Amino acid sequence: MRSEYLRTLVESIVTGSFAKAADNLCITQSAVSRRIKFLEDECGYPLVDRSGPLLLTEAGKVVYDRAHKMLQLEDELLRDLRGLAPRQGITFCCTPSFGLAYLPEVIKRFMRCNPDMSELKFSFDMPDKVLDGLHKGVYQVGVIEHTVDLDLSDFDTWDLPGDEVVFVSPSPLGLAEKVVPLESLMTHDLFIRKEGCCSSQLLELNMKNLGRENSEFKRVIFCDDLHMIIDAVLEGNGVAFISRSVVEKHVRDGRLRTHHVDGFVHAYRRTLILNKPAVSDPLLKNFVNGIRAVFNEK
Repeated sequence: MRSEYLRTLVESIVTGSFAKAADNLCITQSAVSRRIKFLEDECGYPLVDRSGPLLLTEAGKVVYDRAHKMLQLEDELLRDLRGLAPRQGITFCCTPSFGLAYLPEVIKRFMRCNPDMSELKFSFDMPDKVLDGLHKGVYQVGVIEHTVDLDLSDFDTWDLPGDEVVFVSPSPLGLAEKVVPLESLMTHDLFIRKEGCCSSQLLELNMKNLGRENSEFKRVIFCDDLHMIIDAVLEGNGVAFISRSVVEKHVRDGRLRTHHVDGFVHAYRRTLILNKPAVSDPLLKNFVNGIRAVFNEK
């Protein structure tokens, strides 16, 4: 059985839906369905009860239990193999907002100082996925944004300058700068990243604290592509709740305005995280120092 198909089954059950599994695995929902169907054909039994909330059949429970153990062994095998012959390379994961706003400059500086490095791998994911990858040894270093204290005792960490998640609107819309009533924003379409990401979770928490719901906006449009969200707002199609660092250049040139709402938590903490076994690697030290330097010069 192909491990990616087993991983699809596990992710579907863990998330509770094919749609969420598709988002997390960066494939389409139809691809998830096809993979589950392939496993069922191969096993000769239905594995998932699709009549309501996703539930495992009796055969599905057997396959799920074995799949979970097999995937754990695969992760351990890959981690052990990486440790046999360390290569001149870096595996790094960060949130999409950091990747869009800062990663190009980080890479440019690093490659200029390390032209002979053989392997450089970068991934974007949500903070919990970044931490999970660091715990499993999939990534050596990561950057996340968060609003709550996290248990990072297993890692070496550095606090980086924080970020804000703000509402943004196109200047022609005429909304006042800085603090605005929530009602003035809710008359427009709201663009936001997919459900479960940092900004959408923060928005949901803020709305709940004010006794409001996202459904009170004219429409809520979920999109996982930050570039598409920014373009939609620049074209005057609505407002967005988004990392300020991602839209900073458009704010500076006057094309976008940023807005705060009374009672909202807008601040994000940003943390640079390094696996402790990697601390002694000179190449990783250079990479970490390069990330910190980008902020020190701002």
